[in-house]
Amino acid sequence: MENTTAISIKISKTPHSRIAECDFDNIQFGTIFSDHMFRCDYENGEWQQPKILPYGPITLAPSLSALHYGQAIFEGMKAFKNQVNQPQLFRPLDNWKRLNVSAKRMAMPEVPEEIFMQGLKALIDIDRNWIPTKEGSALYIRPFLFATDDFVGVRPSRNFSFIIFTCPVNSYYPKPIKVLIEEGYVRASKGGVGFAKAAGNYGASMLPTLEAQQKGFDQIIWTDGLSHAFVEESGTTNLFFVINGKVLTPNLHDTILNGITRDSCIKVLEHNGIAVEQRQIAVAEIIEAAEKGLLEDAFGTGTAALIAKIDAISFRDKTYQLPPAEGRKISNLLYRQLEDIRTSAAEDPFGWVVTI
Repeated sequence: MENTTAISIKISKTPHSRIAECDFDNIQFGTIFSDHMFRCDYENGEWQQPKILPYGPITLAPSLSALHYGQAIFEGMKAFKNQVNQPQLFRPLDNWKRLNVSAKRMAMPEVPEEIFMQGLKALIDIDRNWIPTKEGSALYIRPFLFATDDFVGVRPSRNFSFIIFTCPVNSYYPKPIKVLIEEGYVRASKGGVGFAKAAGNYGASMLPTLEAQQKGFDQIIWTDGLSHAFVEESGTTNLFFVINGKVLTPNLHDTILNGITRDSCIKVLEHNGIAVEQRQIAVAEIIEAAEKGLLEDAFGTGTAALIAKIDAISFRDKTYQLPPAEGRKISNLLYRQLEDIRTSAAEDPFGWVVTI
């Protein structure tokens, strides 16, 4: 249940909107930013006056704690326009809850629900004209929390900034992707921070992903850090496989992000009478299914990508081609139904959509 306690937000609007400069049909993901951002600072053990101000640079000290010790977390969300042109959000309270799971693990203060939700709604309302309406497009939302102590020393920061900014985006993966199963590098280990959306998780993935891209792949599939025998997730998504009619996804534990799109996919499939097995999935099981022609579908799920269909999987210098994307039952069903729910082109039987 959303908190209804009203908060006071100081609003300073930009004197000059940049929206006329944006070509909404040709946007490189994450490069164009909307007019405003929301900010609320945590100082002296309390959250301060929230504010909305023009999007722009922020002042940082060279000794900023987050830069040296990695106390930084974030979320990824999207806003859409419904069929009567109203802005709406998809499962925003789940993002708020997950942000605070990450905050707790990283020794950071939890963001109160009223600051997160009311700040988010006010920001989207002000920049509602930045929401694209083309198929597959949306207004991407980036809430993030970082340590702001002006101090060089290894201890949890005492001061933090919470900021939300937005950017219009088109499709993250415009075509099916080629992936490499990674057996050398490790994304996360048990007892670590793999389940959190911590900035350092993504920093550690940059070199392995770059090396894979230099070999012609779009992304990598991470395997478990102990044996490299089980698949976990991909660089920007959770993973699903369809083997001989069965839908499989790795079960959650502390090395896998609890994806909101992942959970949405499971619930949509079950709503359609399709069972999903959540369990350990061996690399050997995937490869055997591919060799026998039983790997019918494989895809990643995430806010940025929604459904990222996998075109081919490479393992130990051998590449396995999957069936044509347009003929895949499960990933196509999920994309269509989730897209329709998010834009209210179809009924939302789960209560996920929040209209502004």
